[in-house]
Amino acid sequence: MSEACLEKTAHSDAQRHRKPLRQSSYIATAAETVKNYVENWAGVWFRENVDPDDSAGKYAFQRLRQTWFTPKIDPKFKLRSDDKFFAIGSCFARGIESSLIKHKVAVESAAPEFAKLQPANKEVSGLGFTNKYNTYSILNELRWALDPDAEFPRESIVPLTKTTWYDPHTNPTLEFADLEETLRRRALMQAVTKRIQGCRAVILTLGLAEVWRDVIADVFVNRTPIPSLFKTDPERYEFHLTSFAENWANLEAIHELLSHYGHPDIRIIVTVSPVPLMNTFSTMDIVTANTWGKSLLRAAAQEWAAAHGKIDYFPSYEIVQNSDRAAVWETDLRHVKGAAAQHVMNLFVGNYLE
Repeated sequence: MSEACLEKTAHSDAQRHRKPLRQSSYIATAAETVKNYVENWAGVWFRENVDPDDSAGKYAFQRLRQTWFTPKIDPKFKLRSDDKFFAIGSCFARGIESSLIKHKVAVESAAPEFAKLQPANKEVSGLGFTNKYNTYSILNELRWALDPDAEFPRESIVPLTKTTWYDPHTNPTLEFADLEETLRRRALMQAVTKRIQGCRAVILTLGLAEVWRDVIADVFVNRTPIPSLFKTDPERYEFHLTSFAENWANLEAIHELLSHYGHPDIRIIVTVSPVPLMNTFSTMDIVTANTWGKSLLRAAAQEWAAAHGKIDYFPSYEIVQNSDRAAVWETDLRHVKGAAAQHVMNLFVGNYLE
């Protein structure tokens, strides 16, 4: 079944009642805003006649001088150490999984079946195979695992050679395999994703707003297709710079799926990966393209969290972007150093885990 068909059949009643984008995500009286101002210790950027290098200072221009930026975080809810967790999204989700496992938390997405898979690069984990980089691919994976009316588009799996096949809905960290093994991995992905039903805590990490669509199978894929496919079938894939409305609709569909099929007391934390684009297929400068994409996803995540009491936004993007550049980034200015990632994870666990 194509993605276009899925749109028509999945949760039609829920879609008719989907929350529209509101004019304002928050409205308050003058009295309430004065109260906000007085009580928000982190609500002022700058003050005259204040030492900018005071390490204990509360103003933004002081806090931003510290090696590690620590924002004010007010969690909507707490998660228990005996909750089951599921992380889905870009590579930053794998970091959250690792941190939670160290705290003896059950993380269903970090399935031992994935860890046993042998990546092509022996220095990385087989879990990288599960990375989901855009809201379309996250939604697709959840539909195929949870919605009994949603069929995986088998025609989207394509041959690379006479003996190897490619599933564009995965991350190609594993050695390419024959069709039987490729389909076995696909079945494993869907079986593990189905375990999200038993997880009270779900973490979504949004990565990219630049996406690709398989025209023949009528489905958006997870990442840029393998370059050889552009030569063998140059008309098969089309590039999209997605809109705020498209990503918002995908997030709302994810909420509907998890509300319908997920844990009865589900809590969702959404975050945006700070890892920048490796390259852009638009005409923009890569830095401009990255800022556009992250800004779009950041705004969509905020709106989504504001629309639902059981969804919260965690500012991993802001923590990394506003920490000391030399301390945060490897020399490629793309990969986050271990100490920086640990700072982010410590803040996540410290704020959300009881």
